[in-house]
Amino acid sequence: MGKYEPLGAFLRGQRSQEVRLTFNEIEKITGAKLPPKAQHHRAWWSNNASNNVMTKVWLDAGFESAQVDMQARKLVFRRVAKGVGQELFPPLVPTAAKKGERHPIFGALKDITRLVPGVDLTEPADPEWADLVDKKYGPPVR
Repeated sequence: MGKYEPLGAFLRGQRSQEVRLTFNEIEKITGAKLPPKAQHHRAWWSNNASNNVMTKVWLDAGFESAQVDMQARKLVFRRVAKGVGQELFPPLVPTAAKKGERHPIFGALKDITRLVPGVDLTEPADPEWADLVDKKYGPPVR
């Protein structure tokens, strides 16, 4: 068990979407002082999992840091998922089709897009942009 794991357990036990904590409260929960970088560098509180050990703890608990106020020494942990191994949306279909078969979602968007007669999808949407392209590369060859 890592020294920041009590924070993960604390966050998992919360029922609200947001958990507001001060740096001192985090130190009380973990029983360990936050490193100097956590006190002075906002980047330490980023949600990059490779950032530090504690980041992995709150991400695994299903939260992300937000509204970090370095001067007031407080932040908000916002719920984003259930956590590792507890997916909010488990896969509904297999990720690959069996050999020789079409994928189960093949054709799922069939007949969803309709084009108005006379629309040319190859025509640039911005005529000024088309003029710049023509000037740089020459007119299109048809």
